[in-house]
Amino acid sequence: MPRTARGGEQTTLQARRRRSAIMTSLVWCASAICLLPLVLITAHLLVGGARVLGPRFFTALPTPPGVSGGGIANGIAGTLLLLLVAAAIGLPIGLGAGLFLAERTRTRLAETVRFLADVLSGLPSIVIGIFVWELIVRPSGQFSALAGGVALGVLMIPLITRATEAMVQLVPNALREAALALGYSRARTSLTIVLRTALPGIVTASLLAVARVAGETAPLLFTAFGTPYWSLRLDAPIAALPLQIFNYATSPYDDWRAQAWGGALVLIVLVFALSWLARRVTESRRERLNATVAGGAAE
Repeated sequence: MPRTARGGEQTTLQARRRRSAIMTSLVWCASAICLLPLVLITAHLLVGGARVLGPRFFTALPTPPGVSGGGIANGIAGTLLLLLVAAAIGLPIGLGAGLFLAERTRTRLAETVRFLADVLSGLPSIVIGIFVWELIVRPSGQFSALAGGVALGVLMIPLITRATEAMVQLVPNALREAALALGYSRARTSLTIVLRTALPGIVTASLLAVARVAGETAPLLFTAFGTPYWSLRLDAPIAALPLQIFNYATSPYDDWRAQAWGGALVLIVLVFALSWLARRVTESRRERLNATVAGGAAE
């Protein structure tokens, strides 16, 4: 090979390496910029909220205005109850709609449901709160935990619907055909074979949907309303962490504002825990799938 050609190849190789290094640096910078707000928010919450955390913060009720101390026990219990009601409403509807969209993907009804789910997922949460207020709160004449759970459940429905559709579509058609060949009805195939195969991905999406609605405040202002007392009744106003954080953060009392930072820290830890659990479910499913594939290849 002539020396000039060899020198040209080396120059081209060096130029490619420089471009690769530049692009790698840009990707790292972009990743750092994306993570910077999360790091700053988490650090600010740790500085502002860790100083109020303690056993009493998790077990005591809120104190009257101007009185130091107290806790957010009712807010934690209320948030868990609201998420339970929301999951009881959003999960069955979302799973059923997603399974229908995946199994009847090209029908006109499926296209309509898919379009409505996309529209619903783009609606501001405060609009959902006003809708549930008009649907439940106004006719009953009182705010309630049931209304708050319905509002959060409505927010969960489009998220679970689209995620279920995506997970079910990943199931190989060979499983459906095998079940139908064995005499299974189409409904039984969808519920016992297809849905069971896609279950890990659906569980992950459901946990992420719960984490998504756990921090919603606007719909709860029109439905659950909040209370400083201990209440777990579905037909009465109920406390929730987002509501307490909002009320405490806008109050003129320093102790309440400090507790708002503590409540925000607890809420973000809850969201992190749900996200981590969803990631673990996905990873365990992937590990089992890889082990199955490796075992089949070995045989």
